[in-house]
Amino acid sequence: MFKNAKAFSSFSTNDLRQTADFYRQVLGLEVDESYFLTVKLATGGQVIIYPKPDHQPATFTVLNFPVDNIDAAVDELRNRGITFLQYEGDIKTDEKGIARGGEGPKIAWFEDPAGNILSVLQEE
Repeated sequence: MFKNAKAFSSFSTNDLRQTADFYRQVLGLEVDESYFLTVKLATGGQVIIYPKPDHQPATFTVLNFPVDNIDAAVDELRNRGITFLQYEGDIKTDEKGIARGGEGPKIAWFEDPAGNILSVLQEE
């Protein structure tokens, strides 16, 4: 049924202008603006970010960016003003904000201006 559908993901923000600037200037992505934002991904896909006055940030990761070298990516994002989230327990992060243990990839989480959780990850 959806085999050939050009599906896309979407999530909300409380400040479209600030969010557009973040995705464009800090993350370096192509962003088209209208009533909502269309963030173009290297895979050819896209993410729609729409304004919502009573926006509540997602409590889970809404967008993941695979990278070849997570340490270099985290350092670059820190230089651009990003603060990485710190976690304890099963997904304990180190001083840089990178979770290096467990069965999954090395991963570091951060938030966009609306508080939605994004990640950079390095698969082994």
